Amino acid sequence: MTRLAAHHFGVTVADLDRAVDFYRDTFDLGDPERFSVAGEAFSEAVDVDGATGRFAHFTLDGARIELVEYDPAGDDATGSAVNQPGAKHLGLAVDDLDAFYADLDSSVTTLSEPQTTESGTRICFVRDPEGNLVEVLEA
Repeated sequence: MTRLAAHHFGVTVADLDRAVDFYRDTFDLGDPERFSVAGEAFSEAVDVDGATGRFAHFTLDGARIELVEYDPAGDDATGSAVNQPGAKHLGLAVDDLDAFYADLDSSVTTLSEPQTTESGTRICFVRDPEGNLVEVLEA
């Protein structure tokens, strides 16, 4: 079997510039690599007629967070609750969850204040500007 390695974790967004601002500023990720992809092979690969994509890659510990804005855009698939089948979230670790939470911009929506789970992991969920869930954890 071919060896697998994590390459990226993708989040489809409707407004790439707004999403880049949020992820860069909220998680202090720096400026991403940006590029666009189009053409017949891309459209066929993603199974969307005439698709083009604008991408932003943030590199984090050897993997990438990939934000992509498609044209044409599809229907909204954001789950409003983390326990809905098909719901998705991105998980990011921090050294000090309380400090991270205290430094959040007041415009950032959270599901709760930081909590300590039965396993001893401290977690907090935030929503990006499009409603996508991001779990911030301190293991």
